[in-house]
Amino acid sequence: MLRISTTLLLAFAFASAAVHAATATTGVAFIHGTGSQTDAYHDYWQPTMVDNVRNGLVNKSNYVVINCDLNQYMWDSRAAGCVATQLTNFLNTHSVNDLVVITHSNGGNVIRWILSNPTYDSRYPAIISKIRWVNALAPSSAGTPLADAVIAGNVFESALGWLLGYQSDAVRQQQTSWMAYYNQNYLYGTSGRPALPKGFWDVVGSDVVSAVWNSDAYCGGYSQSVGLEITQNWLSSCSDGFIECTSAKAAGTLWFQDTARTGGKVLNHNQSRRACFGLDTILRNDL
Repeated sequence: MLRISTTLLLAFAFASAAVHAATATTGVAFIHGTGSQTDAYHDYWQPTMVDNVRNGLVNKSNYVVINCDLNQYMWDSRAAGCVATQLTNFLNTHSVNDLVVITHSNGGNVIRWILSNPTYDSRYPAIISKIRWVNALAPSSAGTPLADAVIAGNVFESALGWLLGYQSDAVRQQQTSWMAYYNQNYLYGTSGRPALPKGFWDVVGSDVVSAVWNSDAYCGGYSQSVGLEITQNWLSSCSDGFIECTSAKAAGTLWFQDTARTGGKVLNHNQSRRACFGLDTILRNDL
């Protein structure tokens, strides 16, 4: 009798999965990191990255590239509020009910705010209900010592202007002590806190290559690799030049650390938003 019941349960599970597959309309959303974007498709992610990933969709037009002012605190109407507006419009316009979210850096904090605070905005519950999972590329879930350095106004300010936007509220938010407070009081997914309502899967970059003779340094832009090599000197040995591995792994679940899936190649912080070393293919296949 137990064998029959188990068989029936498995049959029901497979049937349910088949029904979902037949009725699901899958879409993908790209949420950028710190900065005020008006054309993140070209300026932040670049077309090769976005287009290669969305090729994994049945309907390749079911994608959205978010453009918001993520120089603000994550809960700000110009940050999470703007993201909620654009996601809601996308979900409704394309009738998407199975959303994969791809974030980078501070974008992970913004979507984690939405996932952790469903009563903060009336649009959040509908968005959460349609999210399958979040693929968080180099998320700054526990902040970064470089944000502390920028706010302190020391030498990092000139070195990181292109990366952080100087002393914005988003940079202030990513100070390590501030993120520890937010994680303990307002955000889910870190150790000792409630789990997030949807999967939050971390992709972690572990090093920076900048040698002029190494072709790996040129993917995504050589000057960015050099800049991240410099800033890495003030971080732990496992970092992508901006985010330490411990921070990138602090929330949700580790999906993979770069070399495990990239043929031994490392992903610096800039490369983790680019079509470098097969990352775009990995994300495409995940759809």
